Amino acid sequence: MNSPAPWYLLPNVLTGCVAVIATVAFGWHRALRLTELKPADRRRALWSGLALLLAWFVAALMLSGMGFYRGTATRIPTIPFGLLIPIAAGVVLFRKWPPLRRAVEAVPQSWIAGVQVFRVEGLIFLMLYAGGWLPGAFAWPAGVGDILVGLLAPVVGMAYMRRVRGSAGMLRAWNRLGITDLVIAVTTGFLTSPSPVQLLALDRPNELITAFPLVMIPVFLVPLAVLLHLASWQKLRRTENTPRVASPLQAGRGSLVGSDGSC
Repeated sequence: MNSPAPWYLLPNVLTGCVAVIATVAFGWHRALRLTELKPADRRRALWSGLALLLAWFVAALMLSGMGFYRGTATRIPTIPFGLLIPIAAGVVLFRKWPPLRRAVEAVPQSWIAGVQVFRVEGLIFLMLYAGGWLPGAFAWPAGVGDILVGLLAPVVGMAYMRRVRGSAGMLRAWNRLGITDLVIAVTTGFLTSPSPVQLLALDRPNELITAFPLVMIPVFLVPLAVLLHLASWQKLRRTENTPRVASPLQAGRGSLVGSDGSC
C-alpha cells in the first residue's frame, strides 16, 4: 500500500466533519424554536446540545490523533468503542432528556433525511482505492453505498415534505438502505483492517481506516448517521400512529416547518 496518505485527505475529512457539525447545530437551533419550551429552557438546551456535540467531536479528534484506534495485527480493534458508545449515549439521551425528544418531534422529517447528503463523502473511499491506499473489498461497497444514500437523501426528504404518494414507504426503504450500507461498511472495514481477526485484503490491509484522519469517519460521522436514521424511524412511527395534521405550533411557524407536517 502506498504511503504516506494523500495530501487531500486531511482537509477533506476535517472540512466534512466541520460542515456536518455546523449543519446539525443549525438544525438543533431551529428545532428547539419549534418546541413549546420556555425561552430560558430553549437556551439551556441549545448550549447543552452544542456542548455535547463539540465534546464528542473533540474527544474523537484527540483519540484519533493519539493513535487510539490504530489497528495492528496483534491488537484487539478499538474502533468499535468509538462507534458504539456514541450511539448508545445518543439513545439514552433521547430517552432521558426531554428537550432532545421534543426537538426531534418538532424538526421536519425532510431535514433529518436531507442532512444525510453528507454521505456522498464516501467518494473519498473510491478516490483512495484508485490511488492504492484502500483495498477494494472495503472501498467499493462502502464508497458506492454511501454515495447512493447521500444522493437519495434530499430526494426522499423533498418527496416526503411534498407528501408525494408513497413517500412514507420511500423514506422507510431509504432508512433501511442507509443502515444496511453502514453495517456493510463497518463490517468490511473491520474484516480488512489489521487485527487478529482480519479475514479480507490480507495482501493490502486497510491500515488507513484506523489512522487519523480517515478514522474520524467511522468514529464520528458513522455514529451520527446511525442516530439520524434512528430519529427518522422514530418520527415515522409516531406519524403513522397519528394523523398528519398541522398543529397550532406548526401553523404559527409554517415558514420554518414547510409542508412536512410531521411533528
